Amino acid sequence: MERPSILNGKNGNLCILLDNNDKKDKVKMKKIVLFITAFIAVALSACSQSNNNKQNSNQMENKTLVAYFSASGVTKKVAQELAGVANADLHEIKPEKIYTSADLDWHDKNSRSSVEMADKNSRPAITDKLANMSDYQTIYVGFPIWWYTAPTIINTFFESYDFKGKTVYLFATSGGSTIDKAVRDLKAAYPDINIKNGRLLNSASKQELQNFVKEQ
Repeated sequence: MERPSILNGKNGNLCILLDNNDKKDKVKMKKIVLFITAFIAVALSACSQSNNNKQNSNQMENKTLVAYFSASGVTKKVAQELAGVANADLHEIKPEKIYTSADLDWHDKNSRSSVEMADKNSRPAITDKLANMSDYQTIYVGFPIWWYTAPTIINTFFESYDFKGKTVYLFATSGGSTIDKAVRDLKAAYPDINIKNGRLLNSASKQELQNFVKEQ
């Protein structure tokens, strides 16, 4: 490579004149730098997109559902609040035939709820079934305590879907009973379903709901 020529410029300043080879080298180097910069930008963009796809995939793989049965509205309120805290979808386990006040009269041995709870084979029909149950991996199932256990419509719910690979957490509302017997009964009835211990959530605060979710 030839050395650059040095000339005296105006006001006594020195001017360096580059020959054609020097100019070509500078252009070539500039192109290389631009290429490397573009390559790095594309690589970073692809990496970011990959991470976003993985995150979205994980979110899809870990979708959460809060399913509940509520005859009087008490369990419904808790379920709505729990779904908000757990960032979950909400689904009502809706009976085909709505329960009336007379149906819920536990003092009357001939009332609908009394008759159903006395029959272990009772499976009240449900409507508005989920078409995408396979999308959910974590499921919270809520209900009021009837006769110290879960209403038989909960059995209908568990027998209506495939729970393989899913984790189920129980929650309930009650005027005085615990959830313990309901948990034992459902675990015994469905040993192939991964049912975890439940929690009574009577008038639960947002903090209590958050603690319930975090504990899972």
